[in-house]
Amino acid sequence: MSTAFGQSTVLGYPRIGANRELKKAVEAYWAGTVDADTLEATAAALRAEVWQILRNARLDAIPSNTFSYYDQVLDTAVAVGAVPDRFTRLGLSELDTYFAMARGVDTEPALELTKWFDTNYHYLVPEIVPGTTFSANPAKPLREYAEALDLGVTTRPVLVGPATFLLLAKGDDPFARLDDLVETYAEILAALADAGVAWVQLDEPGYVADRSPSEIDALRRAYTRLGGVSKRPQIFVATYFGELGDVLPALLDTPIEAIGLDLVAGPGNLNRLAAAGPLRGRTVVAGLVDGHNIWRTDLRTAVATGATVSGLADHVAVSTSCSLLHVPVDLSVETRLDPELHGRLAFARQKVDEVVLLGRALRDGTTQLPAPLPTAPARWRHDGVRERLAALRPIDRQRGDYPSRSARQQERLGLPELPTTTIGSFPQTVELRKARAAYRAGTLDEAGYVQRMRDEVAHVIRLQEQLGLDVLVHGEPERNDMVQYFGEQLDGFAATEHGWVQSYGSRCVRPPIIYGDVARKAPMTVDWSTYAQSLTSRPVKGMLTGPVTILAWSFVRVDQPLADTADQVALALRDECHDLEAAGITVIQVDEPALRETLPLRKIDQKAYLDWAVAAFRLATSGVAEDTQIHTHLCYSEFAEVITAIDALDADVTSIEASRSKMEVLDDLAAIGYRRGVGPGVWDIHSPRVPPHDEVVEALRRAVAAVPARRLWVNPDCGLKTRGYSEVEASLRHLVAAAAEVRER
Repeated sequence: MSTAFGQSTVLGYPRIGANRELKKAVEAYWAGTVDADTLEATAAALRAEVWQILRNARLDAIPSNTFSYYDQVLDTAVAVGAVPDRFTRLGLSELDTYFAMARGVDTEPALELTKWFDTNYHYLVPEIVPGTTFSANPAKPLREYAEALDLGVTTRPVLVGPATFLLLAKGDDPFARLDDLVETYAEILAALADAGVAWVQLDEPGYVADRSPSEIDALRRAYTRLGGVSKRPQIFVATYFGELGDVLPALLDTPIEAIGLDLVAGPGNLNRLAAAGPLRGRTVVAGLVDGHNIWRTDLRTAVATGATVSGLADHVAVSTSCSLLHVPVDLSVETRLDPELHGRLAFARQKVDEVVLLGRALRDGTTQLPAPLPTAPARWRHDGVRERLAALRPIDRQRGDYPSRSARQQERLGLPELPTTTIGSFPQTVELRKARAAYRAGTLDEAGYVQRMRDEVAHVIRLQEQLGLDVLVHGEPERNDMVQYFGEQLDGFAATEHGWVQSYGSRCVRPPIIYGDVARKAPMTVDWSTYAQSLTSRPVKGMLTGPVTILAWSFVRVDQPLADTADQVALALRDECHDLEAAGITVIQVDEPALRETLPLRKIDQKAYLDWAVAAFRLATSGVAEDTQIHTHLCYSEFAEVITAIDALDADVTSIEASRSKMEVLDDLAAIGYRRGVGPGVWDIHSPRVPPHDEVVEALRRAVAAVPARRLWVNPDCGLKTRGYSEVEASLRHLVAAAAEVRER
């Protein structure tokens, strides 16, 4: 017997807790200060809280199995038995094996980590090899379904769908294992049906990107088979982050009962749905509330779109466009935001209310909906910035040719071959966080705070000199986050107090909000960089975050083109670069780790994005002299997709994450004839393991085989803020020693 889907739902909800309870519990378990039972008790309480919040909000259809200790893709890998032998051989408990896959151990590096489509969330890349034996392990979704049922809440378990799982996996030809994997999913569905589950949600966001006919056929085959399973729940295939395009007819050819369409990031889905003809016996789950940004929904426009969908299907449910994993938990606790701005925002809890209100409006047509918000107030506009942008010339985004720059920089800096450096940050210790909190609370005055930070800068400089690094950093002790720090010092940005969002594992960030025109009020980093430089004769890098990354890791305004906002940020950074150079800083790093992350998922949209993204970076970095060396940094992305854009940034040195991917990026750079400095990471800083000396030497040997030593830099994969000093000192010693050994050879 079929069960109606319901009128309102969400595709997922934040799992970290309103006060980051999960982060604290997981990190305490890793530190050995709590046991597995205590960790699970915290997790169970968080799950129960979410289900009760969604039930009390009157949401009709509530998801489960959206909770994760680390990552939902890793959870799915465990559910289908895709656990590499190198981890099962460790003989650890199930929980510790899970964390070993996520973080690595002394003897085994972790699974690769990369970005979840066009978000700042990172997922762990499954490893599928010919010897991988899939086996159904539905324990987690069954357990969470039962937990919710005990609370009187009937839920819909969620898993990553089989086709997207294989698209995300690492292996020679993961789709060669499609049939085996689908049979494993069939076993999981049967187990869920035995437990009384009425609906299951299988996420297939991989199909909003360009897909080949064979990949589309794989999706059709998968759901034709799963739809034909005799004992199963009803299947809801959720898609999000864009338009399905030619994939939609293929999916509608299968016996699935419901399909989810993102009508925020993929408004063209509506036309595709209309072209498909009336959907008899199907539910369309219409993603009308933006799950990826924090602005209030224009409910009157959304309900009109929902009414159009209602004319195309037997049943329509209102949903968020994607999981609410990507937005903060609750706006009601933000008491210090400008009331004008506060009234324009909606976090996860408020978005649930929007979904419920829209669902009721579609059902009975009598719900009173609020009027759209008025235009932004004039005080959010900065005419001076707009005039500067209007006056820009092509030469403002250009520097001299690289060979000339390189010669002048080498003459000025006098660096050895294979120069060593780090990416920027050093450990953010408990003492530093306490000092920052005390300063915010007013219990530590500004002079005391500045002195505490200066003491840490001096410690970091001494340590780097003792370790023998060639180009130093000040360690960024004063920075809470590489984007939030700048947002707090720029006009047009607002910061939250509690707006935490999960980035990966236990790592959480508080993205600032770009609500108006961006302008620099005063120098932001010059004092810290010049103080650090005064302590050493070695070059110290000025450290900035690039315009694209500041946009990508903020909640960005939607009332003007992204390219315009990027250029506004770039002008502020250009002024900062100029002031750093004038203060005697010879090396400036402008990080752009989000360059690939913000790439549109459809190729037809990518060139326009890359054009303005590269132009913004060059605007930020082209105002300095040729003998000032510009670095940039990129991490945890599929670099091959943006490799020509990386070249077009025209940075003098580019450091890139490479350790988990075994230096694969070097082949991509070689393929385009990259001719500037490059630093492929030789130490995976997202794992607690210290890379052995020989492992670093081998990584450098591979790098030297692909890049001439005169252009090769030696560095970790990323900043060191999440690591402890014991790991950092040991790993950097190995890095410096390995560089010396390879340099000598």
